Amino acid sequence: MFAAVTPSDEAVEDLDSFLAVRRDAAPFRWAAAEQLHVTLAFLAEVPERRLDELEERLGRAAGRRHPFPARLAGGGAFPNAGRARVLWCGLDLEEAGQEELRRMATGARAAAARSGIEVDGQRFRPHVTVARLNRPTEVSSWVRLLDGYAGPSWPVDRIDLVASYLGEGPRGRPRYETVASFPLVTDPT
Repeated sequence: MFAAVTPSDEAVEDLDSFLAVRRDAAPFRWAAAEQLHVTLAFLAEVPERRLDELEERLGRAAGRRHPFPARLAGGGAFPNAGRARVLWCGLDLEEAGQEELRRMATGARAAAARSGIEVDGQRFRPHVTVARLNRPTEVSSWVRLLDGYAGPSWPVDRIDLVASYLGEGPRGRPRYETVASFPLVTDPT
């Protein structure tokens, strides 16, 4: 499972259209449009007995955060453009949005840990994975291409808890299922 921010349908469609005409140029494992998300917390194993508490705690964590605008823009590669294993699209956020997103990730990780669920300890780096590479590959031209991309703005207004079923999607990809969504608190002003 994972806790995530899911871009709006419009944002996903725009990025998918931008990449669609370019995908044949590289033999990457391109992410399907319905799989695009920003992972806040990766939870490798969630025992059924811990799920209710996790949902309760994620709801509380989301209730402490406020909606903010975001857009998919720019790009990069992990671990780097010279030996990439992952190609990603970044997020364009105002300073307040950066802080809210960082706090959402911290809150989601804390909710899982307090529920007795092990959380991936890697540093939070907000991004949307657009492709995976079978072996380390030089992708500087792809990073430059993504650096020129800027999609439509959308309101980040919830945290999604998503179950991942490995190998059950098309072409052996994971199948994602949103288990629950937790709204952020809208300011009364």
